[in-house]
Amino acid sequence: MKKSRIVVLIIVVITLIAALVFSMNNSNAIPSSSSVNEDAVSKANLTFSVLGDIHGNTGKLKIAIGDLYSINSNMDAMILNGDNVDEGLEAQYNSVEETFKNNKSLLPKIIIKNIGNHDYYDYSKGTNSPVDVEHFKKMYYDFSGEKSVYHDKWVKGYHFISLGSESGNTKELGTVNATLSQAQLMWLKEKLAENYKMGKPIFVFLHQHLSTSIKGWVGVVQRKELTEILSKYPEVILFTSHTHVLLSVDNVNLNQPYTTVHTGAVTYAILPDGYKIERLYNESQGLYVEVIGNTTTIKGRDFSKKTWVFSKDISK
Repeated sequence: MKKSRIVVLIIVVITLIAALVFSMNNSNAIPSSSSVNEDAVSKANLTFSVLGDIHGNTGKLKIAIGDLYSINSNMDAMILNGDNVDEGLEAQYNSVEETFKNNKSLLPKIIIKNIGNHDYYDYSKGTNSPVDVEHFKKMYYDFSGEKSVYHDKWVKGYHFISLGSESGNTKELGTVNATLSQAQLMWLKEKLAENYKMGKPIFVFLHQHLSTSIKGWVGVVQRKELTEILSKYPEVILFTSHTHVLLSVDNVNLNQPYTTVHTGAVTYAILPDGYKIERLYNESQGLYVEVIGNTTTIKGRDFSKKTWVFSKDISK
């Protein structure tokens, strides 16, 4: 009888010690780096991600898709903000499409695909002819499901407006700046005014940048005209990619009076040093966005490290 009591006592003591250790460990536990505020997600009217400069790197694209799904498995949309492929070749587009197909269960139903400068490239060719330009545009249309390099979509009552360079780099293969026609700029004016509500965010996307930490690099030929149009709408949040600059260096610029947001790059990052750059091929970054009413929270994400880089609230 005494032996049985001793055994029971030992079991109770071991159980108590295990419970104490478990409690201590959990009290010091670090929250998952992939987690977000679940209460904020449930209250959000809209959630989406923005990926720039994939350059056909399907390995890093797959990692980004999985990481974003672990953050929010029910996002409303994903925006690919140009340079989806490194060259506008059928094989590269097919590879990216296959990655989306194989990860369909991890993706939001809405994927908006914008054009970048690399989508006009074929390194085996020289200067693009007008026929080449139309060919690259058609490749992009087939990939994106769009009929123009500029287009728009309403998602849960919020306006998503995509701009795109129309030049096709016809003068030289190395041309990287965006050229926006007067027709596109007039279209933008009309779209910004469409169902406009004071204070409600308007999301505008363009692959090329209006500002960057890399000195001397102007991203848009019609920079002045575009800035004048956007300045009439402080609610505009303009997402740009192209530079690959680390999100810890370039991220959100407020009160211009509109807002510009750098998206980072999926395939590799750049650390600027004046007119010089350092390429960081182990880096992979992008954005996760939550919208509650008229307040937009933008979070920079490091997909390779599965950590947050920054978080900023925007409200007009």
